[in-house]
Amino acid sequence: MDHFRVKLFAVTSPGFDLSNAIPVFHRWIQNKVVGELLIDVADYRHVPDGPGVLLVAHEAHYSLDANGALLYARRTALSGTPADKVAQAWEAATAAASILEAEPEFAGKILFDRRRCEISVNDRLLAPNTPESRAALEPELRRVLDQAWGSGSYQLNSVGEPRDLLTFAAERS
Repeated sequence: MDHFRVKLFAVTSPGFDLSNAIPVFHRWIQNKVVGELLIDVADYRHVPDGPGVLLVAHEAHYSLDANGALLYARRTALSGTPADKVAQAWEAATAAASILEAEPEFAGKILFDRRRCEISVNDRLLAPNTPESRAALEPELRRVLDQAWGSGSYQLNSVGEPRDLLTFAAERS
């Protein structure tokens, strides 16, 4: 399995303005803020339930939506176990969340909830949302979450319908 996605939810204040993500993401490109090849910024704020503002990278996409949720979506394959790949996506998402919280445009206006997330596989062909795929992926996710949050300190549940991406919701106790 490849192409893991990690979504972190946020609490925003009334001063949160999604349009600020555009100059912030452009600055990330200019200053090489994350360790990936950052390419461009796309504004999808006009799309209902869309990705909001998208930072396009060679290895992955980062997006910030109207509710302040941050989505890291890996695009290229990595070597290693599924747990290694989930761990990479988790680390990239949480690092980006910390950087966004510290950006002057967002400081005090967005706070990411690191106690809950969604982890999904963006490949319906190789990872269909079936009981078999869920059973194969769950132990891999637990390895990552056990290390991040501690064994037994969270709930992990599959979400969605068979036609949706294979997705798990995790919430720390």
